[in-house]
Amino acid sequence: MTRLTLSRAINEGLRKAMENDPKVLVMGEDVGKLGGVFRVTDGLQKDFGEARVIDTPLAESGIVGTAIGLALRGYRPVCEIQFDGFVYPAADQIISELAKMRYRSLGKVSLPVVIRIPFGGGIGAVEHHSESPEAIFAHTAGLRVVACADAADAFTMIQQSIDSDDPVIFFEPKRRYWDKGEVDTAAEVADALPFDQSRTVLDGTDLTLLCYGPLVRTGLEAAVAAREAGRSIEVVDLRTLSPLDMDTIAASVRKTGRCVVAHEAPVFAGLGAEIAARVTEQCFYHLEAPVLRVGGFATPYPPSRLEDHYLPDLDRILDAVDRAFGY
Repeated sequence: MTRLTLSRAINEGLRKAMENDPKVLVMGEDVGKLGGVFRVTDGLQKDFGEARVIDTPLAESGIVGTAIGLALRGYRPVCEIQFDGFVYPAADQIISELAKMRYRSLGKVSLPVVIRIPFGGGIGAVEHHSESPEAIFAHTAGLRVVACADAADAFTMIQQSIDSDDPVIFFEPKRRYWDKGEVDTAAEVADALPFDQSRTVLDGTDLTLLCYGPLVRTGLEAAVAAREAGRSIEVVDLRTLSPLDMDTIAASVRKTGRCVVAHEAPVFAGLGAEIAARVTEQCFYHLEAPVLRVGGFATPYPPSRLEDHYLPDLDRILDAVDRAFGY
């Protein structure tokens, strides 16, 4: 076991995938000589060369469009979108081309492209640097959408994403890049938790807290705080946002009888709405209270001095827990 930051764990996962398959390429703005603005790709160009770690122009649509062409020729490109809010110029390539090709070709053509997106707030950045666009891509058929939450999972999930023959949107919680965890860098991907499966990170009996990405750590902190009130919270890291692992979600809610969904994205039309609807449909007779949602507000992401008020925190999650027990 090696203690790594989440960003370094992704770097090690990319490195292992590139060592195992010469068709794996890394491409994006400043990913080569600089190693990425968060240094996630640091050292890769030095070790694998400029032909496999490619510094691209500042053109997100071009980056993804080029990756599609490379995938058609048998490569497995890993694109970095430097910040979440920069992905929108590439939306047409992702939604109209990347997500549709397998269906359009009646299954004859696959596009094994990974698009890495640092997402979420908490770093005091300016406009367009703290978005949470996961619901847009989860709504798009033909894409797999996943979010890592800690170093160990990041190491294996990036490799699983690269191995996938489907296009994958890989969300990385940028404010957790410097969180450290134990990583088994010798572990084989085949032995890891399946790609499309959620994981219970803390067992509980009274309420299920569903979260992903940056809020998994906050959810665990909320569960510890709730113990003081005698409440046992089960924390589930969704990991896979599309497809959703409803088996794990439903089993937990049927056990606890209460459910809170938390994410940084705005509550309105966020992923929590889909989850709440499905939980209500599948677990109706087990629920002791409505499924409650915690998230950002229906506003553009605010200036950095206000983001602590915007982002869901420990208190807002505990408030939802209190409301759930009020029924």
